[in-house]
Amino acid sequence: MMMRRVAASLVPPWLEPLLSAHFFTACPLHRDAPRSECNMFCLDCGPASSSFCFYCRSDSHAGHRVIQIRRSSYHDVVRVAEIQKMLDISGVQTYVINSAPVLFLNERPQPRGGGRGGGASAASSSTSSPYTCEICSRSLLDPFRFCSLGCKLAGVKRNSDTTFVLNPGDEEPSDGGGIRDSSSTAAEESKSGRRGRK
Repeated sequence: MMMRRVAASLVPPWLEPLLSAHFFTACPLHRDAPRSECNMFCLDCGPASSSFCFYCRSDSHAGHRVIQIRRSSYHDVVRVAEIQKMLDISGVQTYVINSAPVLFLNERPQPRGGGRGGGASAASSSTSSPYTCEICSRSLLDPFRFCSLGCKLAGVKRNSDTTFVLNPGDEEPSDGGGIRDSSSTAAEESKSGRRGRK
């Protein structure tokens, strides 16, 4: 019970609904209009928020904090520039897609036999990367702790040694947020995270 309260204080109330939302479906209200795919999410509408389209944003979310979800290889991503203003993304592997740094929302299947079912040894044998996600054992390109926001959420719930909450007054996480000097920040987090892992 105490762990649940601690984890809740480290996670904004909109994060779990964001991670479980279904994106890129046709909007039921604007099905016949162009740009009617549901690829937006409101951070101000509370835990009952779901994905919506460009037209719904104009109609119902004017003045709200809204982020746009994009797709990469059939997986949902969010641009670092949008999300780092609302969330501490430190420790999460960033990728560059269409010249913009992005984060994956959720865990992706590990290619060639790695991942959750295969464990860390299967992940290391399928690639030469020494870095793996602490939660799903996905191979990572750089020394980060997590492959996605969903895996960081699982990490917060598991041991509360990290957070999604930004320091008051900060527009970006105080430790680099994953893109300004991501390699040194991630290396420090990876070392401290591995000390606690066995």
